[in-house]
Amino acid sequence: MTVNQTLNNTVVSDGEVLEELRKIRTLLEPKPAPPAPAPPKGLVKEFKVFLEQYKVMGMAVAFILGIYLGQLVVGLVDDFIMPLINLAMPGVNWTTIYIGPFLVGQFLATLITFLIVAFVIFLMVRTTSKYGIK
Repeated sequence: MTVNQTLNNTVVSDGEVLEELRKIRTLLEPKPAPPAPAPPKGLVKEFKVFLEQYKVMGMAVAFILGIYLGQLVVGLVDDFIMPLINLAMPGVNWTTIYIGPFLVGQFLATLITFLIVAFVIFLMVRTTSKYGIK
């Protein structure tokens, strides 16, 4: 820009433009982060911060519910689905099924249990995702 260039009928000097750019630069500079809060004093307060920061209670609840959900699905498979399969295949004892030298009957029952647990968890995650729960 030249010294006497007009901008909206106002005469602006190069010095004024540079000064305005310096003001803008200072406004755009990143500000230092605020100081971190002082660490809590005392074992009980530190433990409380630990529980809040790592969401330990939520993990504990999820773990306990997972254990009982697993037991529920095992009960479903053992007491409902496997008897239905035994009706379809009468006289077959799952624990004594061999393929060659390998005993695979119990493995098949465990595999069916795993697939059902995985499907139930998939349905739970899908349902909660619809409602925005993460």
